[in-house]
Amino acid sequence: MTQNRDSRSLRPGRLGLLAVLVATSLAAQPADLVLRHTTVYTVNERQPMAQAVAVQAGRIVFVGNDAGVAPFIGPGTKVLDLAGSFVYPGFVDAHAHFPAIGEREMVLNLEGTRTKADFLAKVESAVKTAKPGAWVTGRGWIETFWSPPVFPSRQDLDAIAPNNPILLERADGHAAIANSIALRRAGITGSTKAPAGGAINLDAAGEPTGMLIDHAQGLVEVLVPPPDEAAAERALQLADQRELSLGWTQVQDMHGDWTEVARMRKLYAEGKLHIRLLKAITGPGPEADRLIAQGPGSPEFNDRFQVRGIKLVMDGALGSRGAALLAPYSDDPGNTGLITLEPAAALDLMKRALRAGVQVQAHAIGDRGNRSLLELYAAAMAAVPRAERKIADPRWRVEHAQIVAPVDFPKFKTLGLIASMQPSHAIGDLFFAPSRLGQDRLPGAYAWQTLLSLGVPLAGGSDAPVERGEPNIEFYAAVARTAIDGRSGPGWHPEEKVTRAQALKMFTWFPAYAAFEEDRHGSIETGKAADFSVFDQDLMTIPEADILKTRNRYTIIGGNIVYQAK
Repeated sequence: MTQNRDSRSLRPGRLGLLAVLVATSLAAQPADLVLRHTTVYTVNERQPMAQAVAVQAGRIVFVGNDAGVAPFIGPGTKVLDLAGSFVYPGFVDAHAHFPAIGEREMVLNLEGTRTKADFLAKVESAVKTAKPGAWVTGRGWIETFWSPPVFPSRQDLDAIAPNNPILLERADGHAAIANSIALRRAGITGSTKAPAGGAINLDAAGEPTGMLIDHAQGLVEVLVPPPDEAAAERALQLADQRELSLGWTQVQDMHGDWTEVARMRKLYAEGKLHIRLLKAITGPGPEADRLIAQGPGSPEFNDRFQVRGIKLVMDGALGSRGAALLAPYSDDPGNTGLITLEPAAALDLMKRALRAGVQVQAHAIGDRGNRSLLELYAAAMAAVPRAERKIADPRWRVEHAQIVAPVDFPKFKTLGLIASMQPSHAIGDLFFAPSRLGQDRLPGAYAWQTLLSLGVPLAGGSDAPVERGEPNIEFYAAVARTAIDGRSGPGWHPEEKVTRAQALKMFTWFPAYAAFEEDRHGSIETGKAADFSVFDQDLMTIPEADILKTRNRYTIIGGNIVYQAK
């Protein structure tokens, strides 16, 4: 039977009948948890603000003022007096790489290296502690902040690592630098043909520079010993701890396979993971085919875990010049980027996913990458009429949607798509985007307000560990659209920044809608899950620069305090 969701409004506040019944049945009982003497931003248009909230059995049973919550306080009620704190619906990171967040804590972290000398010094320090012949791996470097902003080379690494193979992933995950030992082990020479959707950068003499773009990274990655099971589990637990401490209540995890799913299920069963995870399976391929065959999973572990989507990658990234552009890069005239997805295979998968009710969420960064993806989405939807779909409104997503030709923006609305975007990308990328794109293409870059004005749902994320992954940074980037130090520049298009109300919705209700969860998450209303992010300052009123100074005090999921600041 087709499940028709077309009648659902994009307006927050709509509750399913079950939620209303739950709220009614619990209303007369003493609450398990009460938050009071605070300012509550509900993201509910009918009741935008409150002073107090009561929770029973993991659900919200009261939203109102301090006097009204008093009858819900009984002998066993835990009461949090939150004077001076501010309560928001649980923040959701709609696009992150959950295992990699933990792995970043366990490997050489090159995030924040502001010069090539600093980058090389950190690598050299790691080499000195490694055994001869052992791999040295890391991630997080980004050359656009260096002077000059040029990629490192294999010769740079050879000078500090004559006996160790090295592979260091760029911050965006779409490029890596390898030294000569690593290249030799992989058999990469100047005559090696790059795999489809990848590039092996060559120097003027026709020899590899060490830079491997997109799918070419796999030529070396396959040689790096994978972490053992204990390390893989540890990475997930570290990610869980970090995200909860920042105030995230759910992470929508991009990429993955069934081995990873089994590992996550094991840790949830053991009580070692606490955050809500919406897990995507990487496609196309056998792993994605398995999800299509069995259909989207139901919520597990008390609604903490669910597998329902397939993640595809249409093109590369802008910083590594892999994003697919309609015209050549302004600073690399012979290059238009890379399409990393085989169109026929992708279209076949999309049609099968529509029939099975599986959500598709595809990475697209360049204007050619976005147009190609929109064309594939349109073709799939035309080939599978609504009557043949398990879910009439599939809510397919465009992950990133960073550079879009202005003529293509209305297609997001026409196709019923969700734009899943990460505000911090703009305040970092706009330092180098003008040189990559030229000023003429920047009106279609990071165009949050344009999409919202068209009525396109805009789910906000961080893309951690590509970015730092902190909700206050993402909120700031969305409303200020200036660098962390306040700088801006030509082509930054401040008219595309969003209001604070829009930003709050980007990290609460829109991600819930993108996950088909708006009936139970995304706003503070009776009957909904009791997920709250409690911060020490008012994100909605403080000066923009002060947003970066805010700190999370409590993370509450299902009425349980899963993080409390010391």
